[in-house]
Amino acid sequence: MAHSTAAVPVGALEQGCPIRVEHDRRRRQFTVRLNGCHDRAVLLYEYVGKRIVDLQHTEVPDAYRGRGIAKHLAKAALDFVVEEDLKAHLTCWYIQKYIKENPLPQYLERLQP
Repeated sequence: MAHSTAAVPVGALEQGCPIRVEHDRRRRQFTVRLNGCHDRAVLLYEYVGKRIVDLQHTEVPDAYRGRGIAKHLAKAALDFVVEEDLKAHLTCWYIQKYIKENPLPQYLERLQP
């Protein structure tokens, strides 16, 4: 499957505007569209082995920081790792922080040193 829009409502950014995390497998990224389609938050990953992904970078535009958007991107990426039975290397400092704050066994057992 080249493109999957696993849109998961995770709250509301602005009244009447649900936040949805989308997974684009072809581009290897999770995104949240902000303010319609103009801005977006993104989490980038790459395959570094047949069953290993490197969660590389999370970015939320300054105007949208502090609203929990990166947490939803991190959760979606880690849930993908679990669902696809992958291992994860965490280059992104934010995902490292997310794991420390949410040390769920299904995430911890997937970490690649």
